[in-house]
Amino acid sequence: MTGPSGGRPVPGQRRPAAPSGPPMARMMMAGGAVDKSSDFKGSTRRLAGLLRPQRRLLFVALLLGAASVALGVAGPRLLGHATDLVLTGVFSRNVPEGVTKEQAVAALREGGHGTQADLLDSLNVTPGTGMDFDAIGAVLAWVLAVYLFSLVFAVAQARLTNTALQRMLSRLRTDVQEKITRLPLRHFDSERRGDVLSRVTNDIDNLGQSLQQSLAQFTQSVLMIIGVLAMMFWISWELALIALVTVPVTMLVAARIGKLSQPHFVNQWRTTGHLGAHIEEMYTGHALVRAFGRQEESAATFAEQNQKLYEASWRAQALAGLMQPTMMFIGNLNYVAVAVVGGLRVASGDLSIGSVQAFIQYSRQFSQPLTQLASMANLVQSGVASAERVFELLDAPEQGPDPVAPARPGELRGRVEFEHVAFRYEPDKPLIEDLSLVAEPGHTVAIVGPTGAGKTTLINLLMRFYEVTGGRITLDGVDIATMSRDELRAATGMVLQDTWLFGGTIADNIAYGADGATREQVVAAAKAAHVDRFVRTLPDGYDTVLDDEGTGVSGGERQLITIARAFLAEPQILILDEATSSVDTRTEVLIQRAMSTLRAGRTAFVIAHRLSTIRDADTILVMENGAIVEQGTHDELLTAGGAYARLYRSQFAQAVAEV
Repeated sequence: MTGPSGGRPVPGQRRPAAPSGPPMARMMMAGGAVDKSSDFKGSTRRLAGLLRPQRRLLFVALLLGAASVALGVAGPRLLGHATDLVLTGVFSRNVPEGVTKEQAVAALREGGHGTQADLLDSLNVTPGTGMDFDAIGAVLAWVLAVYLFSLVFAVAQARLTNTALQRMLSRLRTDVQEKITRLPLRHFDSERRGDVLSRVTNDIDNLGQSLQQSLAQFTQSVLMIIGVLAMMFWISWELALIALVTVPVTMLVAARIGKLSQPHFVNQWRTTGHLGAHIEEMYTGHALVRAFGRQEESAATFAEQNQKLYEASWRAQALAGLMQPTMMFIGNLNYVAVAVVGGLRVASGDLSIGSVQAFIQYSRQFSQPLTQLASMANLVQSGVASAERVFELLDAPEQGPDPVAPARPGELRGRVEFEHVAFRYEPDKPLIEDLSLVAEPGHTVAIVGPTGAGKTTLINLLMRFYEVTGGRITLDGVDIATMSRDELRAATGMVLQDTWLFGGTIADNIAYGADGATREQVVAAAKAAHVDRFVRTLPDGYDTVLDDEGTGVSGGERQLITIARAFLAEPQILILDEATSSVDTRTEVLIQRAMSTLRAGRTAFVIAHRLSTIRDADTILVMENGAIVEQGTHDELLTAGGAYARLYRSQFAQAVAEV
């Protein structure tokens, strides 16, 4: 069965303001720039909540990350020890055998070489022995093993983190899909389809990429800062304090740049949604755009939206791009300060060269994660901006839940009654007021009237795509508001003017009307709807594959397929909304005959503009401005000479004029 036709906007729903410009541009464009993130901290906490079910995996990943960082941090200290061994070997070789280290130090001081004396005094020199290659080799072997196991633990951490994130994203996509099924029709009437699709695809993908790149890196960076800082204090607390001076500066710069760039990331992804909506509209309406010669205007609108996206993206990335070079500059200042003070400490004999070398490596390792944390701000901001758009969809008002114990008719006969029904899209603009009618089982009720009279709205109320604002609708004496929506709609078949097909074979599209339908049932429904006659002419017959646009079959043939779908469903209530408007006159006559058979014993509601198609209806309702102004049979209404007679004469006069 096809989905409902479009409706009107309702209060309380978000519809972007239409921009100024030509009418076509106003139709195709929507939305404007957003100045700031709605709730950055709240959205971040909500993202953390989404990861809570994966806390065990993330905890194991954290332990692996800690082990990897601990081993990685131990590497420079071991290399510093290797450097001291090399220097010890050099000095041991240069000091003659038989001379003690104390004598060599004293000789250097007497010769005015105080710095070399201090350096020699800090080393464990054995005169005349030279290099201890075994010790150096052992240390280098330990370094290799340490870095190798650090790599193994890091890879394992990355795999577990990726598993946790993908599980979370899979759950989020499922939540969004389930949310869409619970949203009322009015939500989609007030939101552009392309923007909704952008939230479901682009924004979730961007959120996943942002978390993928930032979560593991954040863990590694924090652990690295802790580990490196501990080693730096172990080597020299004075040099460690110098390195710590850069921390508040880094945090201040990162916070300032992040505050400036976050609104632009929000605007970037909102503008992406607007551009996606425009592209989707222009793609689906490509033939219409060409038919009305609107290519240039469409291209101009695209250029305008693309320019807005360029400006938003440029501002966001330009500000975020300041982070990396600024952090590198601060890190270089720290590196210079450590190198100068460390050199003085070596010269004074307080530290060995190997210790200073290790400390300089640690200072680099210390500034690197700080830079990474600061640079992650643009990833996090972009991801949170996308998350907010997904959360907006998840938080959209849902349709009311079905009753806990839904009522159901004792026997489904198809008697439908509208009792003093009232409905309005907007509180101050009533559309239907005090409407009452009865459709007896097996009767055909035709609904006619000018555009905007409320004909389709009446059907939407019957299907509970919208809820009445007054009165009630009953099915076989049971208020449909107390029934399950699924049970109500299972008893109803719809064929609309706007055909809807999905990517699949013709047989699959027809079988959509009934679960578990056999090929014989599909063919029988196709024959009843006169689909079989043109399907047999296709090379693959019922196995012909269609895309969601129905490419390969005409508009009338697409309509016939949707009618066959309704035939197969065999509903108790049948709704036809201009169902034969896309077929030729001969096929329309054939379908009308088939519909007569299909309607036997079923209640049918037929919306029609061509009055010639509803002459045989048991009851004809004439609607104007949301009210039934006339009802009766075709002959009765013509005799009355009222609104129906005027509509009928106008169509007859038009037909004569066309002839």
